[in-house]
Amino acid sequence: MSNIVRLIIACVIMGAGVTLCAFGFWGWGITVFLLGGITLLTFFFNENMLLAQFYLRKENSAKAEAVLAKITDYEKQLYKSQHGYYNLLIGLIESRAAPLKSEKYFKKSLQLGMSMSHNTALAKLSLAGISMAKRNKREAEMYLKEAAKDDKNKLLADQIKMMKGQMAQMDKQQVQRGGFRQKF
Repeated sequence: MSNIVRLIIACVIMGAGVTLCAFGFWGWGITVFLLGGITLLTFFFNENMLLAQFYLRKENSAKAEAVLAKITDYEKQLYKSQHGYYNLLIGLIESRAAPLKSEKYFKKSLQLGMSMSHNTALAKLSLAGISMAKRNKREAEMYLKEAAKDDKNKLLADQIKMMKGQMAQMDKQQVQRGGFRQKF
């Protein structure tokens, strides 16, 4: 359903609630007004996005992907501030199946912007992991520094620390592989 249609329906329901209150039916008026408020909330927080986040937290990517598939045109069905989050969720789901293919979704989510800094840090941390998989150390370091800067509440501090340790291991492996030739 289009976002504009949701807004119109919410206004009509809330108007009906106010009208019921004006005619003296306070119980029904308040109930209908609250239903209109819930409908208005779905304008700002899409129920499919909320369900997908719930399923991702429960480690059920198949259901999360099925719920997100119900959003056919995210530019029309979602409020503008949710576009970045939609791409982040798609990237997280895609990264479990094919990590290198999810890079475009994380970059798109950063381009569209997200209001919460820890989500921006999550996208940059994921991009750092993809850069490490591609053996691009410089880009991975850049994304890790940006992720550490964006993670103001230190929600991802352990993951960032672990990723830095993996980068150090990556350096050691390169030295061992391309090490010096030994003379016998």
